[in-house]
Amino acid sequence: MSRKQKGRARRLWLAAAVVLAVLILAGAGAVAYLLALQPVTLEGPAQSEIVQIEPGLGVLGIGQVLEEKGLIRHVWAFVAQAYLSRAARGLQAGYYQLSSDMSTAEIVTALAKGESAMRKVTFPEGYGLDEISALLEKEQVCERPSFLGAASDQAVNQVLGVTLPAKAGTAEGYLFPDTYFFAVGEDPVRVVQTMVSQFKIKFYDPIWLPAAARRPWGSLHQVVTLASLVEKEARADEERALIAGVLLKRLRQNMLLQCDATVQYALGQHKPRLTLEDLKVDSPYNTYKYPGLPPGPICCPGLPSLQAALYPQQTDYLFYVAKPDGTHVFSRTYEEHLAAKRALQGGH
Repeated sequence: MSRKQKGRARRLWLAAAVVLAVLILAGAGAVAYLLALQPVTLEGPAQSEIVQIEPGLGVLGIGQVLEEKGLIRHVWAFVAQAYLSRAARGLQAGYYQLSSDMSTAEIVTALAKGESAMRKVTFPEGYGLDEISALLEKEQVCERPSFLGAASDQAVNQVLGVTLPAKAGTAEGYLFPDTYFFAVGEDPVRVVQTMVSQFKIKFYDPIWLPAAARRPWGSLHQVVTLASLVEKEARADEERALIAGVLLKRLRQNMLLQCDATVQYALGQHKPRLTLEDLKVDSPYNTYKYPGLPPGPICCPGLPSLQAALYPQQTDYLFYVAKPDGTHVFSRTYEEHLAAKRALQGGH
C-alpha cells in the first residue's frame, strides 16, 4: 500500500471513529434524556402535592419550582420536553395536583392543558358562613377572609336579581348546601356565585317563582330566614313543615319566637345547654329578646326546610320541646308545654 493510500485509510478510520463517537455520545445523550424524563418515584409511595405556578413564570422558572419540590429529575429535561412538545408557550398558571410518579412529559401536558387541581367539597344542610369558609380554607379552595368578603348580599342580587333588606348584609341562607367541584385557589367571588346559582336552580326558579305569583305568606328573605330556623330546630323531615307552622303562628300572634338556635347564632358558638344569662344576650338575632324574625338567615337551609318554610303546616300548636331522639312534643298551651317539659325531664 502506497503512502498516499495509507494516509487516506487513516483519514477514513479517523472519520469513522469521529462518527462513531458522535453516535455514542448522541445515544448516551438520548438515554440520559429519556432517563431524565422518568418519574422521580418509580417504585413505592409517591409524593403528591399542590403546586402553584404563578403568572409570568417562564419555562425555566417553572422547571426550577418543580425540581425544588422533587417532582421532576432535572430542569433541563423539563425545558427540553416543553420545547420539543411545542408546549413551552402554552404552560398555564394555576394550582396543580402533581405527583412524583408522573413523568416529566405528563407534567408538561398537565400544565399545558391547564388541568388545575380540583377539590370535591360537600356542604351539609345547616352550615353557616363560618363553617362554609372554614371548609373551603381547609380544602385549599380559598382563604376564609376572602370568601367572607365575597359572600355579600350584593352577590345574591347579581345572581338572583333580588335586592335583600339592608339589614341582611351577607349571602348567608342563599348558598345552597350541595356537593361542588372547585379548583384549588379558586376565585372566592366565583365560589359564592356558583353556590347562589345552585340556590337559583334548585329553589328560586322552580319553586319560589311559581309560589310568588300566588302571593305566599312572606317575602323571599322572610321565607329563607324562617327556613334557616327550621333547619336548625328540626331533625326529622316529617316535622319540618309543622315546626315552620308553629313558628309562623307565633309570629302572627305577636309572640316571641324564643328559638334557641337564634341565641346560639347570636352567641357565635354552639352550647349544649343555654343558660338564663345566655338568653339575655343583646342581639337582634336573640328571639327571646326581640320580636319577629331575626334580621336574616342563621344558616344555609336545605331544600326540605325551604319548602317547609314556604308551605308551613296549618296548626293550633304554639310550643314544642325536643325529645332525646331529636323529634318533638308539640303543645297548644303554655301549661301543656310545661307538662311536656316536666315529663321529658323525668317529672322534676
